[in-house]
Amino acid sequence: MTATDPTLTALAQGWCALSLLHGKIESRIERSLQAGHGLSAREYSLLDVLSRQHSGPGGHLQMKQVADAVVLSQSATTRLVTRLEDRGLLTRYLCDTDRRGIYTDVTEAGLTLLAEARPTNDSALRAALDEASDNPELAPLVRAVEELKVAV
Repeated sequence: MTATDPTLTALAQGWCALSLLHGKIESRIERSLQAGHGLSAREYSLLDVLSRQHSGPGGHLQMKQVADAVVLSQSATTRLVTRLEDRGLLTRYLCDTDRRGIYTDVTEAGLTLLAEARPTNDSALRAALDEASDNPELAPLVRAVEELKVAV
């Protein structure tokens, strides 16, 4: 294959379209969450991921798992967790069975804010997808996202 191979060009164009759709969605959600709840999209995502981790209130993950879940480096994740901890939305604690393990858990305040922010997130997502579906290059990707059946 060469750099001008039509297969590579199609892949690159597909990736550009996917990246554009992601950027449009993330930008719309970011603006809406910041304006309505003082949360960034990553902060919302972290609260959401943690809230689904076990059947009791809140949720917990080891810091490496947190970094993987929000797609950040460990140092950026630490800063993110610290910001949310300073706001009383998360707590960190040592693992009972392995003192090297540090867990992150959602507080009641974090769960409350998440519940308040969820309709804003969902509405912004819907609006971004509706807008993107008007673009012929993005419409197939929007349909693919809408048809995904992902277990939560």
